[in-house]
Amino acid sequence: MSDLSRNDYRTLTLAALGGTLEFYDFIIFVFFAGVIAQLFFPPDMPEWLRQTQTYGIFAVGYLARPLGGIIMAHFGDLLGRKKMFMLSIFLMAIPTLAIGLLPTYASIGIAAPLLLLALRVMQGAAIGGEVPGAWVFVAEHVPQRHVGFACGTLTAGLTGGILLGSLVATAVNRSYDPAGLLAEGWRLPFILGGVFGLVSVWLRQYLHETPVFREMQARQQLADELPLKTVVREHRPAIVLTMLMTWLLSAAVVVMILMTPTLIQKLYAIPAVTALQANSVATLFLSIGCIVFGALADRFSAGRVLALGCIALGASSWLLYQRLGVAPDDIYMAYALCGFFVGVIGVIPSTAVQAFPPVVRFSGLSFSYNVAYAIFGGLTPVLVSRLLPLDALAPVHYMLALCVVGVGLGLYLRRRELLISQ
Repeated sequence: MSDLSRNDYRTLTLAALGGTLEFYDFIIFVFFAGVIAQLFFPPDMPEWLRQTQTYGIFAVGYLARPLGGIIMAHFGDLLGRKKMFMLSIFLMAIPTLAIGLLPTYASIGIAAPLLLLALRVMQGAAIGGEVPGAWVFVAEHVPQRHVGFACGTLTAGLTGGILLGSLVATAVNRSYDPAGLLAEGWRLPFILGGVFGLVSVWLRQYLHETPVFREMQARQQLADELPLKTVVREHRPAIVLTMLMTWLLSAAVVVMILMTPTLIQKLYAIPAVTALQANSVATLFLSIGCIVFGALADRFSAGRVLALGCIALGASSWLLYQRLGVAPDDIYMAYALCGFFVGVIGVIPSTAVQAFPPVVRFSGLSFSYNVAYAIFGGLTPVLVSRLLPLDALAPVHYMLALCVVGVGLGLYLRRRELLISQ
């Protein structure tokens, strides 16, 4: 990576740091779902119903992603990448800070969960613009031969937000007793996240508009109609490709990183503390894997790396669940290995970014990615949970099926790369 300029590294660092802090803001909700359920709904409501409604509010954030992403991408293709890049993190910071200051049900009654719902919608809209916007931003800043490394690094920053959320949640739970957590402790992570976000807005003012957008602007090559209309009419193969890759990405993260800690507690009686600590290790290795696989895609082609990486992901996922059944002490090593190979998702953003021409790139990527993530990110936990009574290894079987899809996508991309090079 020696031919990346100092400004390229600065752009990548600031973009990845902002992505970490913004994804922390989006994900921290789930770590305090139990506390929020107690504070924002009537005390006489059944526990299962409070939990269901709390997770429903969390899920609304995913459903709001397509709308926010499409709107911000529209203006990103017409007005500039940097403006939307700053707006998305600002729109995340404000509702996160507001959640930390929000009165509870005991103070304002039914208005409390309604306000919480509205703020969660804002968070979802913001993350819908942030993720594809960040990938486009860094991809258009670095030389073409380093797009994989750039997008992989940004993806590592986003996954780092999950790790940061886990660490902050652990620290807060250790610092407060149950009464203190309900009284004030739960507010701290949200207030901290809001401050993080506002700092990131300030840092992003030092970034520059992408050279690709400035060139389109200078040549007056910006979209002359609604960018999304052009995408749907002229780039359907790219939409399908990006949606399938997003299915793989969302399944890998949701099943192997977000769901597995809870699942292995039930399936193998792994202590909660051990499962969460091992998950933190796996998430760290996931971030490393994103950078490594992104860089490998630049050197050996995205198609080849995606196919081989999916084979390794399938094998390591199977190994993790198999080893826990016979040797639970191996959890840290097995989960770290699996987490590293989940990092094959670092290949996906650069491939998706380059699937669309610059003039409609933001809109094409945002529409495909956010719609697919809303569908598959939301349905995957439900599907896996419904399959568990029928198949105790449903999570890993689902992951293996998606790895087969990933290998197929990798072979398709490799064939396309060879045709282009001829």
